Amino acid sequence: MKIVSYNVNGIRAAMNKGLIDWLTSANPDVICLQEIKAMKEQVDIEAIENAGYKYNYWFSAQKKGYSGVAILSKTEPDHVEYGTGIESMDFEGRNIRVDFNGLSIMSMYLPSGTNDARLAHKFEYMNMIHQYLNDLRQEKPNLVVLGDYNICHEEIDIHNPKMKGVSGFLPEEREWLGNFINSGFIDSYRYLHPEKQEFSWWSYRANSRANNKGWRLDYAMVSEPLQENIKRSVILTEAVHSDHCPILIEIKH
Repeated sequence: MKIVSYNVNGIRAAMNKGLIDWLTSANPDVICLQEIKAMKEQVDIEAIENAGYKYNYWFSAQKKGYSGVAILSKTEPDHVEYGTGIESMDFEGRNIRVDFNGLSIMSMYLPSGTNDARLAHKFEYMNMIHQYLNDLRQEKPNLVVLGDYNICHEEIDIHNPKMKGVSGFLPEEREWLGNFINSGFIDSYRYLHPEKQEFSWWSYRANSRANNKGWRLDYAMVSEPLQENIKRSVILTEAVHSDHCPILIEIKH
């Protein structure tokens, strides 16, 4: 199964930049989207379905034009889970999950810590989602959690490791992500590419993408029972519909 995750930074804007043509060419079985910034009724669903994604599921934020996640699939899942049931996470539309015959795939959009209030919310979310996923794995052991984690884990994951006081690379955030992995997840990209430096997000400022001054914020985290099923995990830096680029994982299923 070929799965893509993509923070599109506004699905309508990304579609205007050729997202559907790219999606048709990349041809994943499932694509997890983050930061869709739209309600389903605001999106050209016909174009998505014509690209082969007849089954598409949307979990938008209550606030219009903000956050939101979606999953597009070529085949119908056995079950779709909208949100987590935890109100402080769900009103911003940050989690949606589909289950396929023993494999569960979640699209997750972890908050950014742009100011003190949002940083506090981010840490609250991080604690709650870790507990939620630990509980979920008891029920769904074969779990892939893809999305924008808004955290660089190690120094290799950021172009300038001296940026220690910035949200996304705070010691506490990095420690949380390390604990998350140690609790039973595999960072599939780092597992297959232990020493490779590639990024998945670049600021729109200062020509960052052209100079490759980026951060690796997007992850395909795989629960440990699936370790032997990881066939490929790559960062698709050539796709330019957003300030992020997509990531792709292939799982034997």
